[in-house]
Amino acid sequence: MSALHKHAPVARAQKLAFENNKLERRLLRHSGQAITQFNMIEAGDKVMVCLSGGKDSYGLLEILLLLRERAPIDFDIIAVNLDQKQPDFPEHVLPEYLRSKGVPFHIEAQDTYAIVKRVIAEGKTMCSLCSRLRRGILYRVATELGATKIALGHHRDDILGTFFLNLFYGGRLKAMPPKLVSDDGRHVVIRPLAFVEEADLVRYADLNAFPIIPCNLCGSQVNLKRQEIKRMLIDWQKRFPGRVENTFNALARVAPSHLMDSNLFDFASLRASGRPDVDGDVAFDEPPCGDEDDAAANVIRFA
Repeated sequence: MSALHKHAPVARAQKLAFENNKLERRLLRHSGQAITQFNMIEAGDKVMVCLSGGKDSYGLLEILLLLRERAPIDFDIIAVNLDQKQPDFPEHVLPEYLRSKGVPFHIEAQDTYAIVKRVIAEGKTMCSLCSRLRRGILYRVATELGATKIALGHHRDDILGTFFLNLFYGGRLKAMPPKLVSDDGRHVVIRPLAFVEEADLVRYADLNAFPIIPCNLCGSQVNLKRQEIKRMLIDWQKRFPGRVENTFNALARVAPSHLMDSNLFDFASLRASGRPDVDGDVAFDEPPCGDEDDAAANVIRFA
């Protein structure tokens, strides 16, 4: 065996380790940026991490545990899973995993599965009712546990998907905020993965061999509008590099004076001031990059 072939497995292992380390550092950087920019976690917080058993919530928990080790402030983490009594749900998986990580946890058992199946007709979308039921239960549990923040595992692609769902089907410019006050006004909900790409979470889940538990409700609905949006974004990513990133960045670069919502901008009182306005009619100019295929040149990427 030549020296080249002899050292090939070692070189591959080193390259894989390098790529994995780079992935984790990117996840930590993006999550840390979101937490800092939106002041998601403060000293003394008790963060309730909602753990569903999917790749995103596993990734969220792991990243928060790593960030807590490096953070200049002290905060607590408790993992919470809502056991919705779905058929064949492996009840042992999450407790065993969380014990192995040394993470405090609470399993809340509520048969929302039976309610959703009873109320929603076969073939209809179950997500809305399921989400409302789950949200109400988690808010109650957060109060009982004394949690000051509720952390959800939604990522960049979820936020973009919600934006386009509202745009295409709801006629609203509305997305999924990285931080908000809960429906009952008693809790602060945070999304530390707001700047993280789903593809990175898929790789991270494979790397860590998270024991993924599929959802028998969501996973059984193949024609959801959200899936259509997801396919659209994947297609864009392949055909128009930079378009998805530019669209996401636009959510943080809003010009209310150049939209049409009178609740956000006082059009009725608008008068000429006689002074130059850098934000005036430049909005009617062509964008910096007229050719969409060259959009990647104008992408503002996260530091």
